[in-house]
Amino acid sequence: MSYYEHLRRRHLSRAMVLAPHLIDQLDWPADRLATHRVERLRELVTVAINSSPWHRERLAGVDPAGLDLATLRQIEPMTKTELMEHFDGIVTDPRLSLEMVNGYLGAVTTGDYLLDGYTAITSGGSSGERAVFVYDWDGWATLWVMLFRYLLRTKLTDPELASRPVVMAWVMAAHFTHATAAMARTFSGPQFSNHRFPVTLPTEDIVAGLNAVQPDFLVAYSSALHVLSFEAAAGRLRIAPRRVLSAAEPLLPEIRAAAEAAWGVPVGNTWGTSEGGGNGIACDRGRTHLSEDLLIVEPVDARGRPVVPGEPSAKVYLTNLYNHALPLIRYEITDEVTVLPEPCPCGSAMPCIGDIQGRIDEVFEYSGRQIHPHVFRSVFGRHAGIVEYQVRQTPAGTHIIVRCHTPVDLDTIRRELEETLSGLGLQRPQISVEAVERIKRDNGPAKLKRFVPLDRATPHQPRETTSPVTIA
Repeated sequence: MSYYEHLRRRHLSRAMVLAPHLIDQLDWPADRLATHRVERLRELVTVAINSSPWHRERLAGVDPAGLDLATLRQIEPMTKTELMEHFDGIVTDPRLSLEMVNGYLGAVTTGDYLLDGYTAITSGGSSGERAVFVYDWDGWATLWVMLFRYLLRTKLTDPELASRPVVMAWVMAAHFTHATAAMARTFSGPQFSNHRFPVTLPTEDIVAGLNAVQPDFLVAYSSALHVLSFEAAAGRLRIAPRRVLSAAEPLLPEIRAAAEAAWGVPVGNTWGTSEGGGNGIACDRGRTHLSEDLLIVEPVDARGRPVVPGEPSAKVYLTNLYNHALPLIRYEITDEVTVLPEPCPCGSAMPCIGDIQGRIDEVFEYSGRQIHPHVFRSVFGRHAGIVEYQVRQTPAGTHIIVRCHTPVDLDTIRRELEETLSGLGLQRPQISVEAVERIKRDNGPAKLKRFVPLDRATPHQPRETTSPVTIA
């Protein structure tokens, strides 16, 4: 057994030790949740002040012992730009550095831990600006349990499922720098048998793999779920999952309807981020609940003022209560969230939110072939110098503009993408990569349209319409 495998099995065991208590917290009453959140907030801020130089300066004058949700709102929010500029001063382990984390992310192609206990992931997020995040041992285990604790409860309470390993299929990210791929790698074992089908694979390969493993639970990007529902309706995908979860992309009503028609089960929508994990998780009724026992989510308007339930926010301030390696306290995320005023029929005291209404990353079509955005994301995520990017489809390939904070070999990026797209069936793809000082944001200063399909990149160019054939 490899040293990594030894650590991974220990980590899985730790997650299963944490699971019963985290599952119990789903049924806590509101007053107990409120008390618990204040206790965890004070613990987090104490760690941040004692072990993070940047937070020590930022939180000067804050008394953790007297901190509550009202006084938390008096702290200035932190941004992704600040996180990346001051990363070395924000982490609580002085051995960690942005250079070390970027080196790890650039080389992690198989199982590995950072300093034998940390897991690092990268994300472009809805703003298109690259950031990296580090989770400590218990933090990474908690992230996995929080995302899937409703499924874990189903596994532990259903007599048939409890008697055998549950088969979970992930149709999500390909590279281990992404949270979904990294979680599927770490937390696979006797109770949960994980099968990864990278969304960058051709659709026919994904369909064949799903047919072979016959998953009990299916977790997929919304864009992938849409194509798979077409495959099921056509009779090529023959599975009968008990639960279907959509994550990481906005779940549009038509996609949910097609998936529910294909498999006859409610589709749960997960609001997940690299910063907080399962910010919102789907209950057994399919409604999305904020994880109020592990996070503090403050929906605010464009000026940072709180919004009331029923009113859409312009962004949120997130406080991650369970990951002490990289304290995120009132961290700004530009997702539009609406907290629903009515309680969920499931009885949980954790408030529900509506489906995140951001935008779904566009899938590019080339003569019947579909190229998923993760083809590009996986390449960009391995080049630490790239801060922002935008991919604009052209008739024969793409034109890519990037903003870099350190020198990046644009020819290497171009060659990697040409080779990848050629392997996915595009004949002689033409890729151009241009470095710029600023990328124009079409929807104001907060949002960047990262993937622009041909009919939007060149409005007068007619776009060929085809049936979904391949997710690449």
